[in-house]
Amino acid sequence: RMKQPPAKVGDVIEVNCPELFSQFISEEDYEVGKVSRNCTAFGWSETFPHYVDACLYEEGNSSHPDMYYVSVKALYTVGYSTSLVSLTTAMVILCRFRKLHCTRNFIHMNLFVSFILRAISVFIKDGVLYAEEDSDHCFIHTLECRAVMIFFHYCVLSNYFWLFIEGLYLFTLLVETFFPEKRYFYWYIIIGWGTPTVCVTIWAVLRMQFDDIGCWDMNDNAAIWWVIKGPVLASIMVNFVLFVGIIVILVQKLQSPDIGGNESSIYLRLARSTLLLIPLFGIHYTVFAFSPENVSKRERLVFELGLGSFQGFVVAVLYCFLNGEVQSEIKRKWRSWTVNRYFAVDLKHRHPSLASSGVNGGTQLSILSKSSSQIRMSSLQAETPS
Repeated sequence: RMKQPPAKVGDVIEVNCPELFSQFISEEDYEVGKVSRNCTAFGWSETFPHYVDACLYEEGNSSHPDMYYVSVKALYTVGYSTSLVSLTTAMVILCRFRKLHCTRNFIHMNLFVSFILRAISVFIKDGVLYAEEDSDHCFIHTLECRAVMIFFHYCVLSNYFWLFIEGLYLFTLLVETFFPEKRYFYWYIIIGWGTPTVCVTIWAVLRMQFDDIGCWDMNDNAAIWWVIKGPVLASIMVNFVLFVGIIVILVQKLQSPDIGGNESSIYLRLARSTLLLIPLFGIHYTVFAFSPENVSKRERLVFELGLGSFQGFVVAVLYCFLNGEVQSEIKRKWRSWTVNRYFAVDLKHRHPSLASSGVNGGTQLSILSKSSSQIRMSSLQAETPS
């Protein structure tokens, strides 16, 4: 162990890496790194960054040690920006049309909000921690910085819980014949937004009491970090079990003689259903869910931050933009608006006195409404296959 120089409470001491590490790396690839420690009232904090990250350089990567993380940051910035725009548009569509208001879409809307908050929290966190590229965020310990980390963990945890609720809702629909959706919806709200509030509050209190170091972005105390990590892993594990159960139910339903179809079409529909459920349930998180955080760190960053940032975009496209119910409602509104606009313009050109007369205004609107409804019914009958 390195001998620590004398320091006062609150000081940050930075020292060079021990020469011991130079024995494991060739001279041309070795660069002298630096590690730091905080002097706290409870003694020295853990070193940051870790000795392995600061003192050991992989061969060929010593000249550009930070370009990898810059590329990952650029990738997830594009991903979260794309997800934010698409999810906001999907929320406007689902809120605008009343016929789309049902328990299923209300759950989708809460999931969309959790994705939106997660993207916003990532942008806020990056803006506060990495406002200047040459600044060391390990030294930041302001109240604003810690509040940002609390908000970030709350948004991430809420997103995982709403993914869990999507899986639970669909599984319950398939299992129970009579399902009181509205009564259970209030419990979904409590679980989706209330449970993360409790977990993050407990985590913040524990950090303040036992690990009040820096900006709270380093999670060296494993016991405290499990207050956040534990519920996340639990939601991922339960959602995976629900996912497997739903696939089994789908296989049984598709193989039923009432469904019909040959074997190839059955498996095609099953594969399609499986691919649709993976982003909705967040099944891709199971790849690195139970592996240690120091194992495959680079691959984990690309998979969870890079590809995971596009999950909101994929969910918005699959469950809003490509949804047949949403598309038919948009087409219906568009036809209604087009017909009403056509009759309004045509009536104005043919009978300008009626358009400007207040006496016949009610009659004009009633005629226009009846005409547009008749044309809409005839167009629907024409589109319906015999």
